[in-house]
Amino acid sequence: MKKRLIAAILGCVMIVALLAGCSSTPSEDQTPTSAPEEPSLAPTSEPESSSSSSTINSAYPAQIKGKIILSTTTSTDDSGLLEFILPMFTAETGWEVDVIAVGTGAALQMGRDGEADVLLVHSRPDEDKFIEDGYAEKRYDVMYNDYVLVGPENGPITHNEDIENTFKAIVDKGLDFVSRGDDSGTHKKEISLWGAINLDPENNEKYISAGQGMGATLGMAKEMNAYTLSDRATWLSYADKGKLVIVCEGHPDLFNPYGVIPVSASVNEKINTEGGQAFVDWITSTSGQALIALFGYEKFGQLVFKPNAK
Repeated sequence: MKKRLIAAILGCVMIVALLAGCSSTPSEDQTPTSAPEEPSLAPTSEPESSSSSSTINSAYPAQIKGKIILSTTTSTDDSGLLEFILPMFTAETGWEVDVIAVGTGAALQMGRDGEADVLLVHSRPDEDKFIEDGYAEKRYDVMYNDYVLVGPENGPITHNEDIENTFKAIVDKGLDFVSRGDDSGTHKKEISLWGAINLDPENNEKYISAGQGMGATLGMAKEMNAYTLSDRATWLSYADKGKLVIVCEGHPDLFNPYGVIPVSASVNEKINTEGGQAFVDWITSTSGQALIALFGYEKFGQLVFKPNAK
């Protein structure tokens, strides 16, 4: 099964490798002034195949060098992205990956505790603080998508792009809202959105803190016919949506960038800096970025994650 997956992905990478580096992307330190558009990946004509590719190594699988521990968010795991890209990473580099999918806060704490070699997370202020505190030397842009607010299809809130008024309506109308409540990047974004409009969601007696990952939180919202904030990737990949639909999207404040951070060797002697840096180098390479662009496009007809490594 894994060999067939690698072969299939390899063919896809050869088709889209030229596309991955062509699109313009936000710089590492630039905050966009508007919500990212969803550019079409579909070419107007079939891409020309290259007779030689410096990014594709024909000798698969590579000799296994060892394992790295990747601490990442539930969104990269629940969406299926890691299952899609990691076989190729191992095949190209020889490093196997143990994935620990938790909230961004917990992932960063694992880095502080020396329990992970590399982090793939999405809470920029906390990522910057992690580096300022000396746990890593650098953060690298990898990709972005956006957050969406989902809720009952026939509820009192109709589809819109105004996240501020939507959050106000949830409180004013006393509507059920399920928060992840797990110190994840999504939870931190939700709290920042409440703070931006000077509202305390705890004033809504129907505000529920799940303390769960994104998939489980969506499940609770579906059962309760409630509202919740989700990253778009997990929402698209979540099969049993019930009567939930997107009710708010497209606002600039819903932009969701992801970064990759190799943990510093100074944290403790167990950090696999070679393997961690290999993951950073690969996921920001043409090969890794092409796979990210490809993920989910055929199924959903849109980019699930937009690659934006420099």
